[in-house]
Amino acid sequence: MVELNYHGSPYDRGMADSYYRRPRSPHWINHSLPGSPRITDLTQRERKEYLDGYAYNEDNGDKKDYGW
Repeated sequence: MVELNYHGSPYDRGMADSYYRRPRSPHWINHSLPGSPRITDLTQRERKEYLDGYAYNEDNGDKKDYGW
């Protein structure tokens, strides 16, 4: 089984965008490359993983408290 929720994975980035109340913007980050570039040219599977991570966090309501 492939681990979907490693740091920087599409699933992880989807969860993070939801947590920080950012709009959906499918991407992932390749931490093995210098400067950790943001990857936006996704496969269908990567896009689904991002959206699944975003939806999971939305469903669970875990949001950063900015003190608003």
